[in-house]
Amino acid sequence: MVKRELIAYLDAFLRIEQVKDSGPQGLQVDAGADEVTTVAFSTDSALPCIESAVQAGAQLLIVHHGLFWGHEQLLRGPFGAQVRRLFEAGLSLYGAHLALDAHPEVGNNAELARLFAVTVTRWWGDANGTPIGVLGDAPAGLTLADLVAQVRALLGVAPLVHAYGPAQVRRVAIVSGFGAPMAAEAQALGADTFLTGETSHASFYTAQALGINLIYAGHYATETVGLQALARHLAARFPLQTVWLDHPTGL
Repeated sequence: MVKRELIAYLDAFLRIEQVKDSGPQGLQVDAGADEVTTVAFSTDSALPCIESAVQAGAQLLIVHHGLFWGHEQLLRGPFGAQVRRLFEAGLSLYGAHLALDAHPEVGNNAELARLFAVTVTRWWGDANGTPIGVLGDAPAGLTLADLVAQVRALLGVAPLVHAYGPAQVRRVAIVSGFGAPMAAEAQALGADTFLTGETSHASFYTAQALGINLIYAGHYATETVGLQALARHLAARFPLQTVWLDHPTGL
């Protein structure tokens, strides 16, 4: 497939121009061939992820955490090594951060809701003018223990659980990645359970104070599902081979 046509499709499908982020999204490094046959997907753009994409024979690597975050970076040290390796290998890099969090079809939060059979009733959690989180109804009869077991099975993690809400789960809020500071907003919207990625010491007493269940399933694990959904979408639409590169951080 012609690379520029694939990039144009991704930009439109993911609403790259409409979803504002702290840094540039979309095609971040344009390197190598104009034809794409293999697309690799990775949560991060660190050097091990780049090397895995090279070994997979990819011409394009699509990531959630790209290279640029709204500040100047010098082409030296680990950052310089990442950029040099992309050009040496002829591997282009495409980043979709908030655009992927917020996408209603293949986004991280929409996909997490689908995995756990949460019926989305509204989007919430403003990030640079775009709501990225979902709020919805849990399946009838779902308990907190059931949901935690599903998180373990479907995401392959041992979640940190602060169980200060009801044992019966009825209303679930979801924000992938670092959503701990948004717990109060989730509770104010009527959620009795909040599923997110990671927390910090400053948020330790939040669940107890709010009377809500908090499930921390890991920043990495909660931000793998959107990329995998995007890979399935592209493979079904275009004559492309897609490769998922799993580099868990345990965080």
